[in-house]
Amino acid sequence: MSLVDVTDLTVEFGALRAVDGLSFRLAQGAALALVGESGSGKSTVASALLGLHRGTGAVVGGSVRVAGTDVRAASEEELRRLRGGRAAMVFQDPLSSLDPYYAIGDQIAEVHRVHTRVSRRAARARAVRVLERVGIPDAARRSRSRPHEFSGGMRQRALIAMALACEPDLLIADEPTTALDVTVQAQILDLLHTLREETGMGLLLVTHDVGVAAESVDDVLVMRHGKLVEQGPAGTVLAAPAHAYTRELLAAVPRVHVRREAETLESRAPGSGDPAALGQGGTGHESVGRPAETEDVRQPDGPSADASDEPAEAAETAETAEVAETAETTEAAETAEVVLEASGLRREFGRGRRAFAAVDGVSLTVRRGETLGVVGESGSGKTTLGRMLVGLLEPTEGEVRYRGRARAGVDPTVQMVFQDPVSSLNPRRSVGESIADPLRARGEKDEARIRRRVTELLERVGLEAAHYDRYPHEFSGGQRQRVGIARALAADPRVIVCDEPVSALDVTTQAQVVALLGELQRELGLALVFVAHDLAVVRQVSDRVAVMRRGRVVEEGPADEVYESPRDPYTRQLLDAVPALDPAVAARRRARRRSTERREPALT
Repeated sequence: MSLVDVTDLTVEFGALRAVDGLSFRLAQGAALALVGESGSGKSTVASALLGLHRGTGAVVGGSVRVAGTDVRAASEEELRRLRGGRAAMVFQDPLSSLDPYYAIGDQIAEVHRVHTRVSRRAARARAVRVLERVGIPDAARRSRSRPHEFSGGMRQRALIAMALACEPDLLIADEPTTALDVTVQAQILDLLHTLREETGMGLLLVTHDVGVAAESVDDVLVMRHGKLVEQGPAGTVLAAPAHAYTRELLAAVPRVHVRREAETLESRAPGSGDPAALGQGGTGHESVGRPAETEDVRQPDGPSADASDEPAEAAETAETAEVAETAETTEAAETAEVVLEASGLRREFGRGRRAFAAVDGVSLTVRRGETLGVVGESGSGKTTLGRMLVGLLEPTEGEVRYRGRARAGVDPTVQMVFQDPVSSLNPRRSVGESIADPLRARGEKDEARIRRRVTELLERVGLEAAHYDRYPHEFSGGQRQRVGIARALAADPRVIVCDEPVSALDVTTQAQVVALLGELQRELGLALVFVAHDLAVVRQVSDRVAVMRRGRVVEEGPADEVYESPRDPYTRQLLDAVPALDPAVAARRRARRRSTERREPALT
């Protein structure tokens, strides 16, 4: 009998059919990924497996059996035994899943007691054991900590520990690595793989990240608009997808080993460099990368069949042209106007012995039309640096200069696009009014002109004039991020600092937002500082890259140079943690990480 057996599942919310006739099976010990864009129905399916739609008004049809329990026909008591006992779920946001008032260990112990009726002492001991099992150091002491005292990766480990408290047969992981940096993501994925090996549990992974699926599962099920599009072994589906939609998903995934299309800074910075050119339109930003060296490509000895078809002269000509193109780009980068410069930036938080430097001695420059990528793990100081560049934080030491002059307060020529548009947009005001704020702040009083300008901005970022009077909750995540970009453009900036602008978006929406930023950059001559933990995205958008660790820049240089010939061991560790689309490559990397962890402590 299958561990999970779903037949013709439908889930309707009023007139919306979120899941439409889905059928699949999952064997004991197997791993299946549900992959698709936001709104495809993935999380709705995961919730249906545990009967979480009961009492919500959703109409569920079809058959769902999990660990021998008929979920639709089960009583409330049977569902309580199933949830946490035979099947457990790890949710996307650990902060909203953990009670902020109670210690982590107490919350895990409570789950164990509900299903096993053991003593408090035994439940506490079990909580410490499962925390040790998921890699929490000094588990006995840390079990007394509250959620806010854990990092993002540790909170996710704590949720997994809670799910393991009763040794379930099935673990459902709903976007367990979203918004985690690459090294922590790799640790969580390695942990899930190890737990499967040790316990024999089944894994249902819900994710929009195709690379995460390749790292973690045996089979992939691709969903779109609530329907099954394609299903099969991960290696087959990802290497040779049969459906056009799957090919589109894969095409939208940024590759860390693919170079950005070479462009001179002049081609992205018009001679006028005038933000008033906003109404002139653009040509789109469909960047076609060229593959660089990858670890899973092996060249045979001697000339290849493809190389034999190309005359040596042609190959030499192409190589010469590429060298010349690179030299041209480098020369343009060195001569373009410096619009933003940071010198010796340091920012401390806390006082006395508790004081620590989030950013320590960072210097950098950004030129007109250039994109500087800033990468690093959570806690490396990326966001603090970005906020100092904008003026939202004052440096403890050092200074920021805009076009040669020292910054005084917030300068409207430097704007920011924040990571979470939900928290950066006022839910009680229409998006049009939020976009209009910078216009009013600089003295514009003509409401008709303000509305016309906001309408232009909305249309420029791919929205509609009618969206002016809508509120943030009426938009998708990608649309809200477009609103954030429109608001940044309202001040006619020369520099935009983008703080994790695509971290929580699915790959196709992510590609659309990145393309929009590239188009605006070319059209308006903007300089971008692109702060992100996703190394693949950063490579696709950046001319230069700065790698941060513990508040310092450990490596900086042209993007291709940093990615292809990293000098610092930390940069190499980051690159090695990026998910691979080939399951065989993912397995080799996982084995290499395990051997490295046994030889030496991980870099943190």
